[in-house]
Amino acid sequence: MKATIIPVTPFQQNCSLVWDENTMIGCVIDPGGELDKILGEAEANGVTIEKILLTHSHLDHASGTAELQEKLGIPIEGPHIDDTFLINQLQDHCAQYGFPHVEIFKPDRWLENGDKVTVGGMTFDVYHCPGHTPGHVVFHEPEANVAFVGDVIFKGSIGRTDFERGNHADLINAIKTKLWPLGDDVTFVCGHGPTSTFGEERRTNPYVADGI
Repeated sequence: MKATIIPVTPFQQNCSLVWDENTMIGCVIDPGGELDKILGEAEANGVTIEKILLTHSHLDHASGTAELQEKLGIPIEGPHIDDTFLINQLQDHCAQYGFPHVEIFKPDRWLENGDKVTVGGMTFDVYHCPGHTPGHVVFHEPEANVAFVGDVIFKGSIGRTDFERGNHADLINAIKTKLWPLGDDVTFVCGHGPTSTFGEERRTNPYVADGI
Protein backbone atom coordinates (compact mmCIF):
# COMPACT_ATOMS: atom_id res chain seq x y z
CA MET A 1 0.00 0.00 0.00
CA LYS A 2 1.11 3.53 -0.78
CA ALA A 3 -0.59 6.75 0.26
CA THR A 4 -0.19 10.47 -0.03
CA ILE A 5 -1.90 13.03 2.18
CA ILE A 6 -3.41 16.04 0.43
CA PRO A 7 -4.55 18.91 2.69
CA VAL A 8 -7.68 20.51 1.19
CA THR A 9 -10.25 23.20 2.04
CA PRO A 10 -9.71 26.21 4.31
CA PHE A 11 -9.77 23.71 7.21
CA GLN A 12 -6.69 21.91 5.80
CA GLN A 13 -8.43 18.55 6.01
CA ASN A 14 -6.21 15.55 5.28
CA CYS A 15 -7.64 13.95 2.16
CA SER A 16 -5.81 10.69 1.42
CA LEU A 17 -5.03 9.12 -1.93
CA VAL A 18 -4.31 5.44 -1.22
CA TRP A 19 -3.34 2.83 -3.78
CA ASP A 20 -2.20 -0.74 -4.35
CA GLU A 21 1.34 -0.68 -5.75
CA ASN A 22 0.79 -3.87 -7.72
CA THR A 23 -2.35 -2.82 -9.59
CA MET A 24 -1.99 0.99 -9.29
CA ILE A 25 -5.68 1.07 -8.41
CA GLY A 26 -6.60 3.32 -5.52
CA CYS A 27 -9.22 5.27 -3.63
CA VAL A 28 -9.74 8.75 -2.29
CA ILE A 29 -10.58 8.96 1.40
CA ASP A 30 -12.53 12.08 2.40
CA PRO A 31 -12.48 14.31 -0.70
CA GLY A 32 -13.40 17.57 1.02
CA GLY A 33 -12.74 19.76 -2.02
CA GLU A 34 -10.00 21.13 -4.28
CA LEU A 35 -10.39 18.21 -6.66
CA ASP A 36 -7.70 19.57 -8.96
CA LYS A 37 -5.13 18.81 -6.25
CA ILE A 38 -6.51 15.31 -5.68
CA LEU A 39 -6.72 14.39 -9.36
CA GLY A 40 -3.31 15.93 -9.99
CA GLU A 41 -1.75 13.68 -7.34
CA ALA A 42 -3.44 10.65 -8.87
CA GLU A 43 -2.14 11.53 -12.32
CA ALA A 44 1.36 12.26 -11.05
CA ASN A 45 1.54 8.86 -9.37
CA GLY A 46 -0.14 6.90 -12.17
CA VAL A 47 -3.09 5.92 -9.96
CA THR A 48 -6.50 4.91 -11.27
CA ILE A 49 -9.11 5.95 -8.69
CA GLU A 50 -11.64 3.16 -8.18
CA LYS A 51 -13.69 4.31 -5.17
CA ILE A 52 -14.45 7.16 -2.81
CA LEU A 53 -14.34 6.24 0.89
CA LEU A 54 -15.87 8.51 3.53
CA THR A 55 -15.08 8.42 7.23
CA HIS A 56 -17.90 10.87 8.01
CA SER A 57 -20.01 13.58 6.42
CA HIS A 58 -18.82 16.93 7.74
CA LEU A 59 -18.35 19.46 4.94
CA ASP A 60 -14.53 19.56 5.06
CA HIS A 61 -14.43 15.79 4.51
CA ALA A 62 -17.32 15.26 2.09
CA SER A 63 -17.93 18.41 0.04
CA GLY A 64 -16.07 17.19 -3.04
CA THR A 65 -17.75 13.79 -3.06
CA ALA A 66 -20.59 14.34 -5.51
CA GLU A 67 -18.39 16.19 -8.02
CA LEU A 68 -15.65 13.56 -7.86
CA GLN A 69 -18.18 10.77 -8.34
CA GLU A 70 -19.63 12.57 -11.36
CA LYS A 71 -16.20 13.17 -12.89
CA LEU A 72 -14.97 9.60 -12.52
CA GLY A 73 -18.17 7.52 -12.41
CA ILE A 74 -17.05 5.63 -9.30
CA PRO A 75 -18.93 4.39 -6.23
CA ILE A 76 -19.02 5.98 -2.79
CA GLU A 77 -18.59 3.67 0.20
CA GLY A 78 -19.23 4.97 3.73
CA PRO A 79 -19.89 6.35 6.14
CA HIS A 80 -22.44 4.63 8.41
CA ILE A 81 -26.08 5.43 7.66
CA ASP A 82 -26.40 7.47 10.88
CA ASP A 83 -24.60 10.31 9.07
CA THR A 84 -27.44 10.70 6.55
CA PHE A 85 -28.66 13.88 8.23
CA LEU A 86 -25.26 15.54 7.72
CA ILE A 87 -25.21 14.71 4.00
CA ASN A 88 -28.66 16.23 3.69
CA GLN A 89 -27.39 19.41 5.40
CA LEU A 90 -24.23 19.76 3.28
CA GLN A 91 -25.57 22.56 1.09
CA ASP A 92 -26.63 24.62 4.10
CA HIS A 93 -23.33 24.02 5.88
CA CYS A 94 -21.33 24.96 2.78
CA ALA A 95 -23.25 28.23 2.48
CA GLN A 96 -22.74 28.91 6.18
CA TYR A 97 -18.96 28.44 6.02
CA GLY A 98 -18.36 30.02 2.60
CA PHE A 99 -17.69 26.78 0.74
CA PRO A 100 -18.74 26.43 -2.93
CA HIS A 101 -22.21 25.05 -3.63
CA VAL A 102 -22.26 21.23 -3.75
CA GLU A 103 -24.73 18.59 -4.83
CA ILE A 104 -26.21 16.17 -2.35
CA PHE A 105 -25.14 12.55 -2.84
CA LYS A 106 -26.16 9.14 -1.59
CA PRO A 107 -23.45 6.56 -0.86
CA ASP A 108 -23.60 3.44 -2.99
CA ARG A 109 -22.83 1.46 0.14
CA TRP A 110 -23.43 2.41 3.74
CA LEU A 111 -20.90 0.75 6.03
CA GLU A 112 -21.38 -1.17 9.27
CA ASN A 113 -18.93 -2.20 11.97
CA GLY A 114 -17.15 -5.34 10.78
CA ASP A 115 -17.56 -4.67 7.05
CA LYS A 116 -14.66 -4.96 4.63
CA VAL A 117 -13.86 -2.63 1.73
CA THR A 118 -11.67 -3.75 -1.16
CA VAL A 119 -9.60 -1.43 -3.34
CA GLY A 120 -7.34 -3.06 -5.90
CA GLY A 121 -5.59 -5.80 -3.94
CA MET A 122 -6.10 -4.06 -0.59
CA THR A 123 -8.74 -4.86 2.01
CA PHE A 124 -9.78 -2.35 4.66
CA ASP A 125 -11.52 -3.42 7.86
CA VAL A 126 -14.30 -1.05 8.88
CA TYR A 127 -14.91 0.09 12.45
CA HIS A 128 -17.96 2.16 13.36
CA CYS A 129 -16.64 4.78 15.78
CA PRO A 130 -19.43 7.22 16.69
CA GLY A 131 -18.99 10.27 18.87
CA HIS A 132 -17.64 13.03 16.60
CA THR A 133 -20.55 12.19 14.32
CA PRO A 134 -22.98 9.30 14.86
CA GLY A 135 -22.03 7.61 11.60
CA HIS A 136 -18.24 7.99 11.72
CA VAL A 137 -16.21 5.00 10.52
CA VAL A 138 -12.50 4.16 10.55
CA PHE A 139 -10.66 2.24 7.82
CA HIS A 140 -7.80 -0.07 8.89
CA GLU A 141 -5.57 -1.83 6.37
CA PRO A 142 -4.00 -4.66 8.40
CA GLU A 143 -1.16 -5.61 6.04
CA ALA A 144 0.26 -2.08 6.07
CA ASN A 145 -1.04 -1.61 9.63
CA VAL A 146 -2.35 1.86 8.82
CA ALA A 147 -5.67 3.34 9.92
CA PHE A 148 -7.51 6.28 8.40
CA VAL A 149 -9.39 7.66 11.40
CA GLY A 150 -10.95 10.90 10.19
CA ASP A 151 -11.79 13.08 13.18
CA VAL A 152 -12.00 10.35 15.83
CA ILE A 153 -8.51 10.93 17.23
CA PHE A 154 -5.59 13.23 16.51
CA LYS A 155 -1.99 13.46 17.60
CA GLY A 156 -2.46 14.77 21.14
CA SER A 157 -6.20 15.28 20.93
CA ILE A 158 -9.59 13.76 20.03
CA GLY A 159 -12.50 14.79 17.84
CA ARG A 160 -14.92 17.48 18.91
CA THR A 161 -18.25 16.30 20.24
CA ASP A 162 -20.08 19.61 20.52
CA PHE A 163 -21.55 19.37 17.01
CA GLU A 164 -25.08 18.14 16.34
CA ARG A 165 -25.53 14.56 17.62
CA GLY A 166 -21.97 14.40 18.93
CA ASN A 167 -21.38 12.28 22.04
CA HIS A 168 -18.22 12.45 24.14
CA ALA A 169 -18.77 9.15 25.98
CA ASP A 170 -19.37 7.31 22.70
CA LEU A 171 -16.16 8.74 21.25
CA ILE A 172 -14.00 7.71 24.19
CA ASN A 173 -15.57 4.26 24.19
CA ALA A 174 -14.94 3.81 20.45
CA ILE A 175 -11.29 4.78 20.78
CA LYS A 176 -10.64 2.47 23.71
CA THR A 177 -12.70 -0.56 22.60
CA LYS A 178 -12.27 -0.49 18.81
CA LEU A 179 -9.00 1.27 18.04
CA TRP A 180 -6.69 0.34 20.91
CA PRO A 181 -7.17 -3.43 20.34
CA LEU A 182 -5.72 -3.00 16.83
CA GLY A 183 -2.29 -2.58 18.43
CA ASP A 184 0.12 0.09 19.58
CA ASP A 185 2.12 -0.12 16.36
CA VAL A 186 -0.75 1.04 14.13
CA THR A 187 0.07 4.30 12.35
CA PHE A 188 -2.96 6.49 11.86
CA VAL A 189 -3.78 9.26 9.43
CA CYS A 190 -6.17 11.70 11.06
CA GLY A 191 -8.45 14.30 9.56
CA HIS A 192 -6.20 17.24 10.45
CA GLY A 193 -2.56 17.54 11.41
CA PRO A 194 0.29 15.02 11.62
CA THR A 195 0.17 11.25 11.81
CA SER A 196 0.83 9.32 15.02
CA THR A 197 0.53 5.80 16.39
CA PHE A 198 -2.02 4.34 18.75
CA GLY A 199 0.79 3.44 21.14
CA GLU A 200 2.03 7.02 21.29
CA GLU A 201 -1.50 8.27 22.03
CA ARG A 202 -2.01 5.62 24.72
CA ARG A 203 1.11 6.99 26.40
CA THR A 204 0.69 10.74 25.93
CA ASN A 205 -2.77 11.81 24.72
CA PRO A 206 -4.33 13.94 27.50
CA TYR A 207 -7.83 12.68 26.69
CA VAL A 208 -7.40 8.92 26.24
CA ALA A 209 -3.98 7.91 27.58
CA ASP A 210 -3.94 4.73 29.65
CA GLY A 211 -2.96 6.61 32.78
CA ILE A 212 -6.08 8.80 32.80
